[in-house]
Amino acid sequence: MSLMAPKNTPVWVDEQRCKACNICVSYCPAGVLAMRDDVHAVLGQMIEVVHPESCIGCSECEAHCPDFAIMVAKKSEFQFAKLTPQAKDRAKLIKDNNYKKL
Repeated sequence: MSLMAPKNTPVWVDEQRCKACNICVSYCPAGVLAMRDDVHAVLGQMIEVVHPESCIGCSECEAHCPDFAIMVAKKSEFQFAKLTPQAKDRAKLIKDNNYKKL
């Protein structure tokens, strides 16, 4: 298992270790991770990094993985996202709504 991030990759999954428990997906605040169907996986699903460009580098997925199957690049190795386009759109809607909660 590599301790260095693959080039230009904020977060990656070691599918050999992953049991697709979904814990990392539940902790990701940026919607970077999701489950995908995988007939070769034991439970029929596997974690996928679906929006790597939105990774904020919080490492919640890595910290909560019971199988050490997900890794997040070090902040010194990768420039993480600061704000997703979805968050920007949401902020605009709130401003247009007189700053009220939607």
